Amino acid sequence: MAEKLYWDKFQWIATALASVFIANFAVSYTGYKLRYPFLYWTLVASAPAVMIFGVATDSYYHWIYLNPSLFLDRIFPELQYDFTWPVFTLAIHGYVVILVSFFMLLKRFQTPGLYRRQVFAIIIGLLIPVLGTLLAIFDVRITSIRDSTPITAAIGNLVIAWAIFRYQLLDVVHIARDTVMDSMSDLVIVLDERDRIVDMNTVALNAIEKKALDVIGKPAGAVFAEWPELIDAFTEPSDKIIKTSLHAYGRTYHHEVKSTTLRSRRGAYVGRVFVSRDISLHVDLQKNLQHLNEDLERRVDMRTAELKEAYDTTLEGWARALELRDKETLGHCWRVTDLTMKLALAMDVPLDQFDHIRRGAILHDIGKMAIPDEILRKSGPLDSQERLIVIQHPSIAYDLLSRIPFLQKALDIPYCHHEKWDGSGYPRGLRGSEIPLAARIFSVVDVWDAVQSERPYKKSWTRPEAIAYMEEQKGTSFDPEIVEVFLALVREGKV
Repeated sequence: MAEKLYWDKFQWIATALASVFIANFAVSYTGYKLRYPFLYWTLVASAPAVMIFGVATDSYYHWIYLNPSLFLDRIFPELQYDFTWPVFTLAIHGYVVILVSFFMLLKRFQTPGLYRRQVFAIIIGLLIPVLGTLLAIFDVRITSIRDSTPITAAIGNLVIAWAIFRYQLLDVVHIARDTVMDSMSDLVIVLDERDRIVDMNTVALNAIEKKALDVIGKPAGAVFAEWPELIDAFTEPSDKIIKTSLHAYGRTYHHEVKSTTLRSRRGAYVGRVFVSRDISLHVDLQKNLQHLNEDLERRVDMRTAELKEAYDTTLEGWARALELRDKETLGHCWRVTDLTMKLALAMDVPLDQFDHIRRGAILHDIGKMAIPDEILRKSGPLDSQERLIVIQHPSIAYDLLSRIPFLQKALDIPYCHHEKWDGSGYPRGLRGSEIPLAARIFSVVDVWDAVQSERPYKKSWTRPEAIAYMEEQKGTSFDPEIVEVFLALVREGKV
């Protein structure tokens, strides 16, 4: 009898903790946001705590084992006793907790097939042992043994173990899906290994004017049949990025689409995720600049002088517009333009190049027009992803300006002013004399002004500190000859 009671207490402790573990799994798996987490977990743990206390102190209070007796005429000796109020309290509490957990899991039936099958398998695996406890409480016997809980628990565990391998329960877990995907402004589409749609965020569904039930589980080729060029571009699973313009539902979509392959922990291909970013603003800016170019070229034969003035005024307007967006660099454009002209004169640059150098200096950061405000106006240092966006601005400037013949010779500074003498710069990693002279001149002036300007994330340097830095970077970031000429101007008080 004593030995049977000893092991039966372990079973009660495991039963008491089971509802807590189930509740924790449901919250973790679904990413459910609890409004009052402390209160919720206190209520979840209250009855199990009372039950464990009752088991531990039963020799004093007899809350659990009332009228225990041992039947030796069964296949195995069977311990029986009358169920007391703590037992029924734990049972009712456990069923309530499990029902709440099932409610959380059932909400995931609104999401795609793989997760729906996962949830169904979990619920079945948990319901079987719950049924076993109900049978024991109401003294319903499916065998000669009163307590069928061990048998039903074993069956339920086998169902869950099968689900782990069959439905990739541990490879693809549905955690905080709503938080991650539906809060994104980009279109997100997830395909499985057979190119069926298994998930789409709200933005993507709105873009194609469909509901989740209309697309989830359908082949991507059927859902996106109106855009065969997009399907052809992503026929083979791979990691790549394309830019495309799609026409549908009376609108034109300009997007940059990135495809990323998904693999399980064992390295097996399980699908792809597509993230599509709206670049319509960038495309519209290109079109506007192109229209401006066409309009100005129609006037070139009539009023060449006025055209030159109009261009220069436009360039200054772009520069002022950029400064209005990036107020931290207010005045920077005009200071560096003035210093660049002085240094170009000291370097004996031919006079017929001065107009191009001046225009290039004015437009050196025009590519930043395509950078989102939250990055351009960020008060602290940029993270790695934000930096990747910012360092695209020279290439964006090239894309914007290269179509304007009038500005062909002014492209060197906007495109190459972040190249470095030792080849460690961007966007092309040019080194030494491969970098255009105008860009080499401008980069010295640009850094000189930047290090002496105060920003929210850094203090301005003193003039001696700036001079020391220019000396230090000579031959690394800058052309040594240009640095020498520039510092001579500094020492002479001309800068």
